[in-house]
Formats: sequence, structure tokens, C-alpha cells
Amino acid sequence: MKRVAPMSQASLVPVFDGHNDTLLKLYMTQQADKEKLFMEGAPANWHIDLPRAKKGGFAGGMFALFPPPVEERPAKPVGASTMPGNDEPMASRLSIDEARTSTLGMASILFRLERAGALTVCRSAADIRAAMARGSLAAVFHIEGAEAIDTDLAALDVLHAAGLRSLGIVWSRPNAFGHGVPFRFPASPDIGDGLTDAGKALVKACNRLKIQIDLSHLNEKGFRDVAALSDAPLVATHSNVHSISASARNLTDWQLGAIRDSKGMVGLNFATGFLDPRGTSNRKIGLDIMVRHVDALLEALGEDGVGFGSDFDGAGISDEIGDVAGLPRLIDALRKHGYGEELIEKIAWKNWIGMLERGIG
Repeated sequence: MKRVAPMSQASLVPVFDGHNDTLLKLYMTQQADKEKLFMEGAPANWHIDLPRAKKGGFAGGMFALFPPPVEERPAKPVGASTMPGNDEPMASRLSIDEARTSTLGMASILFRLERAGALTVCRSAADIRAAMARGSLAAVFHIEGAEAIDTDLAALDVLHAAGLRSLGIVWSRPNAFGHGVPFRFPASPDIGDGLTDAGKALVKACNRLKIQIDLSHLNEKGFRDVAALSDAPLVATHSNVHSISASARNLTDWQLGAIRDSKGMVGLNFATGFLDPRGTSNRKIGLDIMVRHVDALLEALGEDGVGFGSDFDGAGISDEIGDVAGLPRLIDALRKHGYGEELIEKIAWKNWIGMLERGIG
């Protein structure tokens, strides 16, 4: 793997990111003017808003529409990981009506942000490049958990026409299409059954429509089903290396091998619980563990198969980064580790653009 001496940073390295949950944050807030909140500055404990994105070189990414759990007990923070040995039960199913209400609500926010000039909804790699060239945030319409889609897939056609270009079949709960993995540590992702017949039909429909399939949150048997059925590169937008941190959410050696063989890609998840070898959600962990996961991903996938998949606004992030404005600190850590500028640019944005070009056009 080519490594060259670090270079001085003449300007911010742009970052195109595989996953964030900022639309959920906006959907859940009680503030009426959500466009103003995003464009002028969100609360300090949020991860992404427009001013901080500009400060950190955040050029855009997959903006997830995640239908949140509806449960009587207090919900676990989205994306949080459990302590070692905690056998957390699978999240309960979500009804299609509940999922459609929140999914359409977040889609509405996405398009209102576009009308306000905060970002550009991109339907192709060419759209992303054009948005980046003019300094607009490039947002890819992504759904995390397909509960809002009926098993006849009528909603899929409508959502695709609206701009949907990336879909995670499941979040960490079962639905009509397959089974997710709970937040368990230490644990194998081999938990539960594979895709249902409806899930297999969904994979084929996504291939036909050129909707990228996201394998993050999918269990091992479902992963195998997608690998056997799909004619597209295998992609996990926000997952890490199981041999370093044995969370059920992370990717085992054979999964990484399958992704490599398909010329697919993985986005490094910044969530501390999926980084820490102890499985804790300690926000004091350093950037060195993130670099260690990147090293392992590069070794498993090659230089074209690794990017970022931050999980901003959906998980606990190391204080070393804090929020999207802290991205240059991660870039600098890679640089100090010995990564050359060409490789850094691939990881930061070029690999995602190339993957989307091959996957969605």
C-alpha cells in the first residue's frame, strides 16, 4: 500500500461522508423554523449544521431518513453501543404507518433545506461533483430501515422518483424485509434469519432502479443473501472492523472479503462504541483507534474501498473530533500517520463519489 511523507495542508480537504442522522435531529426538534436552525447554527450538542460544515470542510454525504423507535420505555440513543457483555434485546418492530409519517416528515425537511439554499439533493455522481464545485452541500437521499416501504414495493417507485438513491434494508430491528443486529458486545453478527422473500425482491428492485443497498445494521444471514442476489458492489456505509471491536454491528473478516471481492466499500463509523476494543462508549478515546480501523480497512479492502461513514447526529463521537468542524483533526491524524495526500483524498471523498458513480450513475 503506497504511503508517502505528509504534506502541509494548503486548504481544507473536502469530506463526503457515508452517513449522518441530522434530518432525524431536525425532525425531532420542536423548533418550527428548521431551515433557519440548520443554516444559522444548531445546538452545541448537535454534530452538523451549515456553519460547522463549512468550517470542517464537510462537502456532503448520505443524509439518512431513519424512522425512530416508538416504544413505551425510554429509547436508547440512536446509534449508541452497549457496554461489554450487555445482551441488549432487539428493538421492536415499527408499523408502516408510523414509519411513513416520520420518513415523509424527514424527506420534507430535506427538500425544504434544498429550497432554502442550504444543500443540493443529488441523484447522480455528476450532481455531487457539480454541487461540490459550486460550494453547495451535496446530499444523497438515503433511508435507514425500509419500514415505510410496502412489500408490493409501490412506495419504492415513488421514493426513487423523489430522489432516493441509497437504502439500508434494516436498522437494528426486524422488519418485513429482514433482520438487523442489536447493539451487543461482544457478539457475532450471526443473529437471526436472513432476508424474507419480500427482502429478496427488494434487493432485485434496488438493483433495477440503481438504488445503492447499505449493509450496515444487516445481520450475517441477510448479508449473505444480498451478496448472493445483488449485481451491485457491496456497501456498508457506516461500519467498522469486528476483529478490532467485537460489536455485532461491525464487519467480520469474511464480510470484508465479500465486500472486497465485489469491489465494494465501507465507511468508517465514528461511534465510539464501534471503535473501542473494549466496546465502551467512552468519548475520551483518541484518534489513534480510528486510524487503526482505517489501517485494517485498507488492508482488507484496498485503497479504493475505504471512506468515512461518521454517524454524526446519531451516535456518541470522540471528543477529539466533537462535531463536523473537527474533521480536519482526523485528516491531520491520517497525515501524521504517514498517509499521502492522494490516499487521504480518496478516503475523504473520492472513493464515495466513484462508488456512487458505479452504483447509481
